[in-house]
Amino acid sequence: MRSRPNFLAGLGSLVWLFLVGLPLYVMLAATLRSRDDYAQQGPLSFPKHFTLHNYTQDFSNGFGRYFFHTLLVTAAVVAIVVLLVPPLSYAIVRGRGRITTGVFRLFLLGLAVPAQAVIVPMFYVINRAGLYDNLAGVILPTAAFCLPVSALVLTGVMRDITPDLYEAMAMDGAPQWRVFVQLVLPLSKGGLSTIVVFSALQAWNGFLFPLVLTQSDSSKVVTLGLYDFQTEHGVDIPGLLAAVVLSMLPILIVYLFARRALVQGLMGVGGK
Repeated sequence: MRSRPNFLAGLGSLVWLFLVGLPLYVMLAATLRSRDDYAQQGPLSFPKHFTLHNYTQDFSNGFGRYFFHTLLVTAAVVAIVVLLVPPLSYAIVRGRGRITTGVFRLFLLGLAVPAQAVIVPMFYVINRAGLYDNLAGVILPTAAFCLPVSALVLTGVMRDITPDLYEAMAMDGAPQWRVFVQLVLPLSKGGLSTIVVFSALQAWNGFLFPLVLTQSDSSKVVTLGLYDFQTEHGVDIPGLLAAVVLSMLPILIVYLFARRALVQGLMGVGGK
């Protein structure tokens, strides 16, 4: 039976494509034209002469340093999460006592606490620890807020490992560390990819902690560096949009390579 074309759905798709595609066109076109061309022709016109001057100028004006700071913060946050969450999740899954269950439930309370609610005491703690205006002062709270969600995701993935596999390893006389390394970690690759992508997104797009816990250019990240394009005389829109495109590229590449694992990991949590 031949199905009828759904013109209404097609029209809705075209409207959605227009609403999404137009801002992307304006952003990319502005980055490939000069500032004078953008001011004279307007944001919707096609560039007369393509140029990469906005991208090179961004790096020459210090945006590359902010980019490097953000890479350091992201790498450190991901490393902390990957080192702490797998053994924690394994202990939760294999733990039988009430203490383990209670600790896990208490740990998950972090999901209900927004960063805005604790930013003032966080500022006090970071300042007293001597980490204000330091990248470590951004890394630690960012990693702390990634831990509850990451533990929830990886715990859900590890619960899918059947008890028969644990029993087979135990019959072979394998100690706990060997079970963790040779059985649990290989079967949790999807969950590990999910927490890597999630924590990288949180660290790269972080705004509140860098805004409150840093001050100077020596610890500025890209989300705060975008303010440098706004002066008292106006906004360098082509330069600003070029910086936005540059800030999107790394995390977009990570997402493209790990999007399947991210979706599978989040769907696994929802199914628990």
